[in-house]
Amino acid sequence: MAFQQWLAGEQITADRLASISPVWADWTPTWTTATGSATPSFGDATITARYAQSADIVFWRLEITFGSTTNFGTAPTVSDNWRFSMPVTAASIALVAGSGEIGDATASVGSRLRVRCRLTTTTTVELETSSGRVDATALTTPNWGIVDSVSPWTWATSDFIRVSGFYEAA
Repeated sequence: MAFQQWLAGEQITADRLASISPVWADWTPTWTTATGSATPSFGDATITARYAQSADIVFWRLEITFGSTTNFGTAPTVSDNWRFSMPVTAASIALVAGSGEIGDATASVGSRLRVRCRLTTTTTVELETSSGRVDATALTTPNWGIVDSVSPWTWATSDFIRVSGFYEAA
């Protein structure tokens, strides 16, 4: 629902209250890449994608645990960053639209990384590694930057993405 300014003397109606009272709903994200090639697919991944919109603010949460039939795309010869679709078109691109963590379930306990969520288009978010691992191991080239099929590691079954944030709707 698009934001509508309240006017003096306006009557309270269910529709007007709905515009300021967000209700969480599911959305089905699309998983693509920056170039559109080597497109991954969720397969049997477990996905929780929820959002709520209040006026022109969109709150969102995305949790993915990859499954045995997940296709992570092929290793890029050049950077082919993963992109996840957002539930509502954004007003503009944004360098920060959320944060969270990603994890490598097959590695040691310290195999989690903090990520920053960037709206690189008005309809998609990319995940950028923004720290070393929690065991204090630094990331080195080519395993830092925007997440893709081989960055910051080669993805596998039970690896996960847990991110959330908010942004301005168009």
